[in-house]
Amino acid sequence: MSSSLPYRPCVGIALFNDRGEVFVGERIDTPGAWQMPQGGIDEGEDILLAAKRELMEEVGTNKAELIRIADQTICYDVPHELSVKHWGGKYCGQQQTWVAMRFTGDDKDICLDGHDVPEFSKWQWVPLSLTVDLIVPFKRETYAQVIALFSDLGDSPKH
Repeated sequence: MSSSLPYRPCVGIALFNDRGEVFVGERIDTPGAWQMPQGGIDEGEDILLAAKRELMEEVGTNKAELIRIADQTICYDVPHELSVKHWGGKYCGQQQTWVAMRFTGDDKDICLDGHDVPEFSKWQWVPLSLTVDLIVPFKRETYAQVIALFSDLGDSPKH
């Protein structure tokens, strides 16, 4: 940890389609920066409930089933200005628990503007191994770890 501030508890979702690709969205506030859905875990909320809520808020769908929850967390620091902008400077970064889920719907079931404040401007399915190249630089190590956690899920279609 680079400061005395705590990490924000967070969930990340690797949403796999039936071709073994994952959902990524382009952030509205950072054109060219893509990421998988993620968000804070509310007090008293369990990991799966948080993942389902974030999926609904950011992707606009509840058509997903649990594959597995990672048994380790991943911490990363954010630039100070982002900590101030998003969390009032209360956290130095995020401590993420990653959840792999299988998308059970159709592409038409994805709706990016279903939440009060949309997170993504557009979306696509990509091979898990390519996500690290799409993400902002300070999250690349995190995504390399996510790829390692779930690489067995993205190699080939699962039915």
